[in-house]
This record gives sequence, structure tokens and C-alpha cells, in this order.
Amino acid sequence: MSDRFDVVIAGAGPAGAQCARDLAQRGYDVVVLETEAEDEFPRQSNKSTAGTFPSMMAAFGIPDDVVMNYTHDVVLESPNHHFVEQQPGAVLEFAEFKRFLVADSREEGAEYWFDARVSRPITENGKPVGVRYNGGEEVYGDIIIDATGPAAPLAKELGVSDLSRKKQAIGVEYEMEGIEINHPEFANLTNSMMLRLDHDLAPGGYSWIFHTGEDQAKVGICYLQNQAHENYGKDGMGIDDYLQYWLDTDPRFADAEKLEGKVHRGSAHIQMPGELSTDNFMAIGDTVPTIDPLWGEGIHKGMQSGRAAATTADRCLTPDNPDTSAKGTAIYNKLWHSEVAPRMRERLLMTELLYLAPNSRYDTLMQDLAESDENTLAKANAGNLKAMLKLVRVRDVPLLARFARERLSE
Repeated sequence: MSDRFDVVIAGAGPAGAQCARDLAQRGYDVVVLETEAEDEFPRQSNKSTAGTFPSMMAAFGIPDDVVMNYTHDVVLESPNHHFVEQQPGAVLEFAEFKRFLVADSREEGAEYWFDARVSRPITENGKPVGVRYNGGEEVYGDIIIDATGPAAPLAKELGVSDLSRKKQAIGVEYEMEGIEINHPEFANLTNSMMLRLDHDLAPGGYSWIFHTGEDQAKVGICYLQNQAHENYGKDGMGIDDYLQYWLDTDPRFADAEKLEGKVHRGSAHIQMPGELSTDNFMAIGDTVPTIDPLWGEGIHKGMQSGRAAATTADRCLTPDNPDTSAKGTAIYNKLWHSEVAPRMRERLLMTELLYLAPNSRYDTLMQDLAESDENTLAKANAGNLKAMLKLVRVRDVPLLARFARERLSE
């Protein structure tokens, strides 16, 4: 094995593998270091709900055979109401999706070293020039990319990662069968991705049912341990308890059973990123973090960040006099804020405000959405202030005032 490459990537998740895929297509020598063993990959990191949209599938050439079910609608539920919006989507088999990205980038020429646990960057004159892994093993590159997710061993040591524990969301999901997908007391979830806002089930977060075909679905919850979680949480209950509570009390699950070995756990940080790059270095995917703050969609954002890093690396390495300095890699920062996660700050504020609202406000939100024009939700989700204001009522003023006081106190 060579110990020097154009680009060294730590982590074979969607962001890292897509970055390698793009770089290999451009003819660069790229290696990906992955902690897991190849014959088990991705057993430990098979943690995503894997709901995404056709735009991602088309933009990145993802084949149909990694899709569990193509969906037609997004359903929003509150404790007593629901709202349905026609929005095509896809629920992926996440493990197969990750294996496809690895196989496809290998065909393009990327190398993968499995059983390679990254520990720290190798630096010269304070600048990263390589990666140390498996204790004393070393590999060198002109550009180093951290795609390891929240662990971020390279980004943290280089002062790029600034993940805050209090901004960490945790989640658990079961794949289940025997679910009454079209229950008379609820919206028809056939070929739908459903998100439920209900503090009784997920205080400070949301729960979901993603239909995967017939009577099967991915069912889970996630929440931030935020003020809303403190206000609405039940004493002594952890995330598994909340999910079981939902399964025990929702009639759609009366005859449902968990599929053996199909339990997924994960976490992500819902916050603005700190730095994104420095000399010879970029951080992508959940290392940044890049997850959609409002509904937790991370695949498309992660893939986009991987592509932005590949584009940046190409720009840095192609001139007659390559420039991998902090100034050169700063192209990635611009791409991230303009193309990967535009209006991130506004969307984060909307997220925090949404999860502070009480259940009664979630019920009226469903009514507001039903009465608004068809583009209001999409625009609000994109951080459009005018669209957000269309969903604000006079009774929200105390909530907005409390939210402002909390932000000022920080």
C-alpha cells in the first residue's frame, strides 16, 4: 500500500464515500480510512432513518435497488390533527446504500482501508500533512478530510470542530411489521413519510413512521435534551422508554412486531458549525455538523458537503502551483454556506422555536398549514422569514418573547 495520496478521507459514510467517489472520477489518488471491518460494514454505523428525496437520487446517481420504498406524501401529525403535503420521497435501505457508494467509488479508483481506526492528524509546522491510525500506522496526503461524524478526532485536534453536547439530538428507530398503515383514526400513511410533533411521545423533538412497503415501516423518535425536554419530559424515562410508550399507546401498533436485528441508534448535533476548514484540511458531513436542523434529514446534506469538498480539493490541486492553504480550502466554506446549508441560522432559530411550542400550538399549526398556500411550508422550511411569519399567530407573542429572552441570556 502506498503511504501517500492526493487526498486522505477519514470515514466511509455518505459524505466521505461521495467525496471519494467524486475525487476518483476526477482522477485523483484518494484513500478512505474506515474503522469498521469490511465484512461487517456498516453494522456499527447503520444508524440513519434514510428518508430522502428524488433530487438527491438524481443528483448523485443512486440506483433504485437501494430503495426500500418510494413515497408520495409527507404527513405532519400533531396530537389531534394532521396535515398532508404531496412530496415525493424515498426510504433507503441505509446499509445497502452505504455499500453501493463504497463499491462505486472503488470502481472509479478510490482505495478503502477497513479496520483502520483514525486517532489523530500528523502535523508539520502546525499544519496537517497526514493521519495516524491503528496506533502507530501513518498515511500522508496533500489534503486531509474528516468525515467521521461527531467523533471528529481530526477536526477537534485541529480546532475546526466545535460541537456542543447540549445541542446533541439522540434517536432510536425500529423496523417493524404488522403496522396498521391506514388506521381509521389517523391519516393514511400508505407510501408516506410521517413526522409527529407531540411532547407526550418525544418531548423536545418528534417521532416518525416511514412506510417501507405492505405493513412494514421504520418507526422511531428523537429529541434534544433542551428546555422543552425538561418542561415536558417524564421522570426517569430514557429514549427507549419513550419509543416503547408510543408503541404501547398508539393503536396502529397493536399487532406490530419488531424485525429482528433492525434497531438503529444515532445522534447528531443541531447547531451552527464553527470553522469548516483550515490549511490542507476540510470537515464534512456530521463532523461539521451538516444535518437538516428542522427534520433531521442528513443524507442529502452530507452528500452535498462531500461534493463541495471534492470540488474544493480539485480547485486546490489543479493549478500549476497547487494551493492547499487555509485560503485555498476556504472555497469549501463558501460552497457550504451557499449550496449545502443556505440560511442555516434562520432555520436553526425556527427549529428551536418549533420545539418550544406546546402541543396545543402543534394542533393549530396543522390547521394553519391546511389554510396556507401550497408553497408556505416549503418556503418556511427553507428559512424564508416571510413564510415563517405567515404561520405566526397573536397568541404566539409570549412564546416568542420567552424565546428571545433565552437567546439573549446565551
